[in-house]
Amino acid sequence: MRTKMAFFLGWILVACLPSVLFGQVIPGADRTSAYLSLLEGKRVAMVVNQTSVIGTLHTSLPDSLLRRGICVVKVFAPEHGFRGLSDAGEVVADGRDVRTDLPVVSLYGKQKKATARQLSDVDVVLFDIQDVGARFYTYTSTLFYVMQACAENRKELVVLDRPNPCDYVDGPVLEPAYRSFVGLLPIPVLHGCTVGELARMINGEGWLDTGGKDSCLLTVIPVEGWKHGQPYSLPVKPSPNLPNDQSILLYASLCPFEATFVSVGRGTTFPFQVLGAPNERYGSFTFTPRSLPGFDKNPLHKNVTCYGEDLRTVTDVHGFTLRYFLRFYHLSGKGAAFFSRPHWFDLLMGTDRIRKAILCGETEDTIRAAWQPGLEAYGRMRSKYLLYR
Repeated sequence: MRTKMAFFLGWILVACLPSVLFGQVIPGADRTSAYLSLLEGKRVAMVVNQTSVIGTLHTSLPDSLLRRGICVVKVFAPEHGFRGLSDAGEVVADGRDVRTDLPVVSLYGKQKKATARQLSDVDVVLFDIQDVGARFYTYTSTLFYVMQACAENRKELVVLDRPNPCDYVDGPVLEPAYRSFVGLLPIPVLHGCTVGELARMINGEGWLDTGGKDSCLLTVIPVEGWKHGQPYSLPVKPSPNLPNDQSILLYASLCPFEATFVSVGRGTTFPFQVLGAPNERYGSFTFTPRSLPGFDKNPLHKNVTCYGEDLRTVTDVHGFTLRYFLRFYHLSGKGAAFFSRPHWFDLLMGTDRIRKAILCGETEDTIRAAWQPGLEAYGRMRSKYLLYR
């Protein structure tokens, strides 16, 4: 009898212990008891996409909140759209969501920032989008403009935080002259922050530039059960061409190729895991980009065989590296012509120094040494805003 009672009490204890003790990662969106009171009785606008899910069944967060009686009045959609169906760079149009009938306002087209009129019927904005840790991944640029609009219009902002799946601090820090939508903040290529930590940094460093108005009225709902350096596998792909952990790991290092004629595998089922171009000099591995719904409808080198390198089993990439870029640059023999869009490369890097160093024949070690002082200064500043030490 005592054995059964001990077993029963032990089961109760296990059931009641915080899930963080057993390694379960609980994103901010799943911690409904921490933020529902901030939304009840208020008119809510949501900045969300297909990664904004809740629970083990990955229920859409907007659908869940509507069922709970929260007054959601509209959705603001980032790059790739509310449901994540648009290609990279494809203009996202305003419209209505067929599932919820909510009005959808695009923040990826001519308009990147919500207007005062669009926020006039809103009390609080809820931001819940999964980032991948790279500066040129545009969801954090959308976060910046959402914060700026909220600050200017005195609207509350609640950020539901999620882990960073590529949690490194690496690469050159963006210089002010190279600000664009693929890099608005003076942070490195891999910034080593969650969205919530970045929001705190934007506020704390006074980057909003709201013409003398106060900072954003920000509340961050933290993740439970995750710390920096802990691996995290995304339950939903964050954009059409990042389908798995390997693509996310390689994304920052391969994205600069998009300023060249080298394909990163768009139009295949393994984007950002291969490299190639229509010339056998680049390697023996071959792939042929196709129009592929759900990935890319009009990829570079469509229907043309590309020769290059398969990186699907690479395991020694930790952070940001130029080794693949330098290898293909030298194999091409084209010099400056390798950069088919040199200004785009500079915007991605946040500086023109990397391109100029490559053209001067500098090694990766020399190039990395040049950006190290800026990286160290950023690291000291970053430490003030960390939530998951």
